Amino acid sequence: MSADTDSDPDVMGLDHTTVTGWGRTAPTAARLVHPRTYEEAVAAVRDCGTRGGIPRGLGRAYGDAAQNAGGSVLDMTGLDRVHAIDADGGTVLCDAGVSLHRLMEVLLPLGWFVPVTPGTRYVTVGGAIGADIHGKNHHVSGSFARHVLALELLTADGEIRTVIPGTPLFDATAGGMGLTGVILTATIRLQPVETSLMSVDTERAADLDDLMARLAATDHRYRYSVAWIDLLARGAATGRAVLTRGDHAPLDALPARVRRDPLSFRTSRLPAAPSLLPEGLLTRTTVGLFNELWYRKAPRARSGQLQRLSAFFHPLDGVPHWNRVYGRGGFVQYQFVVGYGQEDALRRIVRRISERRCPSFLAVLKRFGESDPGWLSFPVPGWTLALDIPAGLPGLGAFLDELDEEVATAGGRVYLAKDARLRPELLAAMYPRLDDFRALRAELDPHGVFVSDLARRLHL
Repeated sequence: MSADTDSDPDVMGLDHTTVTGWGRTAPTAARLVHPRTYEEAVAAVRDCGTRGGIPRGLGRAYGDAAQNAGGSVLDMTGLDRVHAIDADGGTVLCDAGVSLHRLMEVLLPLGWFVPVTPGTRYVTVGGAIGADIHGKNHHVSGSFARHVLALELLTADGEIRTVIPGTPLFDATAGGMGLTGVILTATIRLQPVETSLMSVDTERAADLDDLMARLAATDHRYRYSVAWIDLLARGAATGRAVLTRGDHAPLDALPARVRRDPLSFRTSRLPAAPSLLPEGLLTRTTVGLFNELWYRKAPRARSGQLQRLSAFFHPLDGVPHWNRVYGRGGFVQYQFVVGYGQEDALRRIVRRISERRCPSFLAVLKRFGESDPGWLSFPVPGWTLALDIPAGLPGLGAFLDELDEEVATAGGRVYLAKDARLRPELLAAMYPRLDDFRALRAELDPHGVFVSDLARRLHL
């Protein structure tokens, strides 16, 4: 969110500001509302105005999912209480504005961890459900909503409903990008752990085929798996990668000095990226140099290294405002999935990105497991590739449009939580339950109380 604010406070803490996604590509002005109680959230929904409203967490959706030009944006981070923890059964009941970071602080000393975490812990529980986030463990654990036992949803009529898995409203809300209502609370099933460290195996893959073969053959041995992939490498090295996999370290794997406090949650923090950085900092040359160094410094094979949770899951969280390194123009995060059996499509796309010389140093490849129940949930069984690209790269829009076509033809889809530019005509091919989602929204919210820039762009 930008710091540009034209303050006009009221009892709920209301002001006008420019709102943007983490990619900083399409800022729009909205009325920002900060409810601090459930009653204030109800009042905010009933007072959204003709342009409607959309809930927002910590602003880590990359595109325009949590923006609403000319309307209201409900900042839900003020509702951030942890209500109850069942330390024996492994569940937590909390407000939707609680961050995964806060849950880790509270739960790790009790021997529990969040069931799914993306590449940042600075997302709210409500955002995690609304985007149905996934992590390095999708092939084992599925997406976040699979671990939600119940939630309370504030709908367009101002009513608060208890929603449970297996119902149409739950399946529309999980991955529904906040368009079915405002999530107020959630009950989540947790992952037991003995320590706050990870046991990590690292290896290099010489090219894309080598990488896919390693993942397909041995991913089942690991709870968490991800590969950093060099998308500037060409020729025989196209798709070369560093594969990192692991699991929560058991207590007996820790050195004696660490066993005295095995569940301590330690993080590191570097200085924030400057607010003003020169344009063109991330060029093909600079990113190519980084990629070469990153690949060569990785071990050819190493097993059992102990790492902090923050280092394994959230390395970029140690650099506040790292999204500024792309300059004023921001960046596009492009993530897609194609199913198993569509490996040739993945090879073509990787080759096209490599030949196009897209300067991406944050590119990762993972394998997804079974599909999740959300009608607009992103994961399906297959290969998912995510990459960051400076938004000012010449011809980027047309190039990504071509990749969208390739993905759709292969039966794949793009991730709505990271999207900022998909054409609406491709959406139905990517998400077969789209009509069900639209029909439920029309019935539940006939006056369009909940709306976002993403919803308008894609006719959701």
